[in-house]
Parts: sequence; structure tokens; C-alpha cells
Amino acid sequence: MLATSRTTKETALPGGRLTQQERQQIATGLADGLAYAEIARRLDRPTSTVTREVMRNGGPAGYRADLAHRATEHRAHRRRRAAPRGPKALTEDYGRDAEAVRAYEETLTTVFIASGTPKMMARVMACLTLTDSGSLTAAELAQRLEVSPASVSKAVTFLEEQGLVRRERTEGRRERYFFDEDIWYQSMVASARSTAQVAETSRRGIGVMGPGTPAAVRLENAARFLDFVAETMIRATEQAREVLFAKPEAAADDTAGPHPDRG
Repeated sequence: MLATSRTTKETALPGGRLTQQERQQIATGLADGLAYAEIARRLDRPTSTVTREVMRNGGPAGYRADLAHRATEHRAHRRRRAAPRGPKALTEDYGRDAEAVRAYEETLTTVFIASGTPKMMARVMACLTLTDSGSLTAAELAQRLEVSPASVSKAVTFLEEQGLVRRERTEGRRERYFFDEDIWYQSMVASARSTAQVAETSRRGIGVMGPGTPAAVRLENAARFLDFVAETMIRATEQAREVLFAKPEAAADDTAGPHPDRG
């Protein structure tokens, strides 16, 4: 049974960092098989806070309260010692709260990881997504993420192969990595193609297992289901792209009527 202690309530500020007692309660909740939402409810915390805490500290199976607490203290100490970083200064351009931006970036990274993106690749995606310019150099990414240039290069190569990031060579032979505005379209199309490939492979197995056998029927049902899903995904993706790209033009047409300055 997960209970919120009096000590935790007194020491934890709303929206503040998790206390060691709260982390112990998270570990207890995971051991009891509770969902993130239930653990968060009992701690009176957002579900995203608990999800991010667990995912960045070993996942559901590897989460340890004491190790997670020490790791968090180490990260906080490292941030205090670090000098202001160039890309982070972008948060000041629009009067943003740098701490809130950093917390949101971690949340977005966690969501990307949960969707199946490897951790380093997810960090690069989140970093590029939240950059107003939509692009960063390898050096800027390495500095902002506090990782080696080799880690950045490996992550970008993976994302580029997936069609999620593109690179361009600028003056001085430096490369800039761009978060393509078409990223979600490309991602959905790639997902649909992958689903269709599983469907086709399932269909080929029907003859191998013997038509009419339980295994073959299972494969046939899987193929039919996945075919329908893949076709629906492609159709919906194309429609969404067409509608979203057409909106600015439609809005421009709507404003093409009488205007005070047009006589």
C-alpha cells in the first residue's frame, strides 16, 4: 500500500523536485505493480513527473530510489557549476523560464523514449524541436546535451536514416542539423510502411503453416488487421498533410476581399 507520509508533504513544494521519501514511495508503487498515474495521484504529483523520474533512472524494472536521488543531486550540482551555454540562452529571447524549458525538454525526451526512440536520439530530437531556429551544429548539440561529439554524430546518423533529421553543410565546412517541418508526415509514412511489411510477411506464412490450420488462421487475421491499419494510416496522413498545408493559403484567400487600402 502506497501512503504519502507527513514528512513528504511538509518538505515537498508543489512543482518542486521530488524528495527522497517520494522516490522511495515511487519505488514501492512500482514494486506493487501500480500504474504511473496511480503513483502520481497518491503523491499529488503530475503523472509526467513520475514517468520522467522512472524513465530517466533505470525504467520500471531498474528503478532504485537511493540511486535516483543521488543521480538527481549530481545533475543539479553539475548544472550549478556549468557556465551558461549558448543554445540555452535562447530561452531568454522570449522571456521564457529556463528551468521550465529544461523540465519540459526532459518530459518531451521521455515521451520520445516511451514511443520507441533510443535515449540519445530522443534527446537530440527534443533539443532540435525546442530550438527556435530549428537547427544546431554538432558542437552546439554536444554542448547543450553535455555529451561527446561522437555521441551526437551517432544519434544524428540514426535519425537521418529514419528521415527525422536532415543535415546541411554551411560555410567553413560545418554541418548544421535541422528538425524537418515534415518530420511527422515522414514518421507516420515510415510507420505505415513498416506495418504493411509485417502484414505481408504474415500473409506469406499462411502457405508455410498450412491454410486452415490454427497458426495460419492467426497469421491471416493479423495480415488483414495490419493491412487495414496501414492503409488507414497512409490515407489519414495524406489528408492531414493536405489540410494543414492548405490552411495558410485558404486564410490568405479569405482576406482577399475589400480592404480599406485597396479602394
